[in-house]
Amino acid sequence: MEEMGSEKRRLVVIGGGIAGSLLAKSLQFHADVTFIDPKEYFEITWANLRTMVEPSFGERSVINHRDYYTNGRIVTSTAIGITETEVLTADDFSFPYDYLVIATGHRDPVPKTRMERLKEYQAENEKIKSAQSVLIVGGGPTGVELAGEISADFPEKHVTLVHSGSRLLEFIGPKASDKALQWLTSKRVDVKLEQRVDLNSVTESNGSKIYHTTAGESIRADCHFLCTGKPLGSGWLEGTILKSNLDSRGRLMVDEYLRVKGRKNIFAIGDITDVPEIKQGYLAQKHALVAAGNLKVLMAGGKERKMSSYKPGSTTAIVSLGRRDAVAQFPYTTLIGIVPGMIKSRDLFVGKTRKQRGLQPH
Repeated sequence: MEEMGSEKRRLVVIGGGIAGSLLAKSLQFHADVTFIDPKEYFEITWANLRTMVEPSFGERSVINHRDYYTNGRIVTSTAIGITETEVLTADDFSFPYDYLVIATGHRDPVPKTRMERLKEYQAENEKIKSAQSVLIVGGGPTGVELAGEISADFPEKHVTLVHSGSRLLEFIGPKASDKALQWLTSKRVDVKLEQRVDLNSVTESNGSKIYHTTAGESIRADCHFLCTGKPLGSGWLEGTILKSNLDSRGRLMVDEYLRVKGRKNIFAIGDITDVPEIKQGYLAQKHALVAAGNLKVLMAGGKERKMSSYKPGSTTAIVSLGRRDAVAQFPYTTLIGIVPGMIKSRDLFVGKTRKQRGLQPH
């Protein structure tokens, strides 16, 4: 905005993940911003798995909100309610808004402070280092990337990956799935498809754990990592004025401007939206920039026709395989190896993401 009259408009942003953090940072000097998040930091989530094998990586990928968001209010709490005029938090405070942005993504129970989060990564690293064998449950991007990181950094460890689907990486095409499977197999990762692991029936034997699958197999491993999908962070909206704006999958339905359908002053961005595209971090950041631009127009009293439409992203996706390689799906081709690895795997876009928030890349 700029300002209307002498006062800035009140903007409340709920959620401090990839999308919410960038939007709050982008509008901190254009509105009176209240930024609500249950944790004190923003995390570059696609760097999580590298941080598990190299905890010092987290020094750059786990960032206190105040490091990049210097001019607004931070409320370290959970939003539990929305009325037509204010947001309610778990500690019984209410925050009035003229404009509201919901960016609560997926539910992921993480510690409140950056230091506690870094300690978690240190503990995960110790768990990997002390194990001779590791079981990974889930063959989506998280499970595949974790298997890649462990097999690249600790090639002496025996890694087993169990996935309930008929192929890995079901969110992208079968060519990429096949290439990822070939790569993991070449690194001696034992991949078991169309099986589930019953984590409630784990037994102990000679210091190792025995895990049982639905196919009747027994897997010996010293530890396991659960890499299945996380639920959307939208359940709390069912008790708010936006309950009728949720689709059958719990996503907020938005218009082409990323406003919640039927609402002139409430936007939703990131994974919580029903935008028909693969849910990926770089697209969540695009949501944030489009919504921020549209909010500037509205807060300055501009006409709706001056707002920008969001165009859903393409089928492009890059999944890291260790530190050098990656499998990449582009609209017209699928690649694996060092070339796509050069795009993502070395730095995992951490430097670029930090620069986007006005921070030094290193």
